[in-house]
Amino acid sequence: MRPGHPETLLPGSVAFLCLLLLLPGAAEKDGGETCWDRARDPTVKKVGDALKEQMKAVAALCQKYWTYFSCQLWPQACGKEKKTALASLDWTLPLWGQKYLDILSTWYCSVKECCGRDDCRITNNITGLETDLSIRLHGQHLAQEVILKSVRGFLSAPQPEKPLVLSFHGWTGTGKNFVTRILADHLYRGGLESECVQVFISTLHFPHLRYVDTYREKLMRQVRDTVKNCGQALFVFDEAEKLPPSLLETLKPLLKQHDTIGDMDYQRAIFLFLSNLGGNTINEVVLNWFKAGWPREEIAMEDLEPHLKAEMLNSMDSNFGHSQLAKENLIDFFVPFLPLEYHHIRLCARDAFLGQDLEYTEETLDKVANMMVYVPKDEKLFSAQGCKSIAQRINLFLP
Repeated sequence: MRPGHPETLLPGSVAFLCLLLLLPGAAEKDGGETCWDRARDPTVKKVGDALKEQMKAVAALCQKYWTYFSCQLWPQACGKEKKTALASLDWTLPLWGQKYLDILSTWYCSVKECCGRDDCRITNNITGLETDLSIRLHGQHLAQEVILKSVRGFLSAPQPEKPLVLSFHGWTGTGKNFVTRILADHLYRGGLESECVQVFISTLHFPHLRYVDTYREKLMRQVRDTVKNCGQALFVFDEAEKLPPSLLETLKPLLKQHDTIGDMDYQRAIFLFLSNLGGNTINEVVLNWFKAGWPREEIAMEDLEPHLKAEMLNSMDSNFGHSQLAKENLIDFFVPFLPLEYHHIRLCARDAFLGQDLEYTEETLDKVANMMVYVPKDEKLFSAQGCKSIAQRINLFLP
């Protein structure tokens, strides 16, 4: 029997599940009758019969709790018959019983006994990801499409040939960090706080070039330990254009197509690089698109990606653009984030009000949007800050 499998669960946990039956209403059925009520039924004449009735009810309900609990923690071991049985039960978990089962599931996963190939810390909620990208991400049809398709395809592959490597590019406030948070929230139970997710900010974690050797050792150790602890790990590198060159070269072997490095398999890991690099090129392409009278929704990846790659390779200020990661095509997709227009800023303002459960009017949304600076100077088409600082600006309109 392997660790984390239902058969290896300590007997004490089973006992805990059975104790749930002592909660008020824990054995309740439709109509409010419990097994204790049936045991006191005057038709049950003998004490022995009453006890038998009582114990049978407890045993049956305890088994149902256990089936539910084990299917929550080990979906791979919950066969079709168990799932069908759960779906057809003529009872429902009471509120308090459900609450304690959820608490127990969270605790059990926190000690990592249920983690493995089907890791309870990993949710991979692609449906939720698709919904959030379509509803909460504004003005980014390319990013929405590329990210959803690449992540879905990667996660559905039985054995990926290499880690998934995505590079997000665009002006500040266009949604790069926002999408990163959405991805983490739907792929991992703890979101960005999950132990399966590691976020590195270049200027914060690697500020001094003279310590790059120390940084490289610490980074490789942290990447290796995270992958060992959580096979489907997510690594985020913000301000990627400022990463030291030798640090980027250290990552190169991990991103290549291979089986294992030493005793480690990095093929199920996901690497995200976030950068403002390429933002000017993206904006120039979109501006020319507008001047030609074409809607932004018709911009395709082939209209942007070549220009984006060219700027990266020709930039004199970017270690990332000159790294072997870019030159050897180890990055699967360069994802462009388009500049945001006035109506996108209004949508961000609306979301900010709704996020704080505050009322708003169309006039208020216009006032918030009008507070932003728009460029170029003549056309004033794009918000210079994207949607950044919107949440702070709505505070000016609170009573």
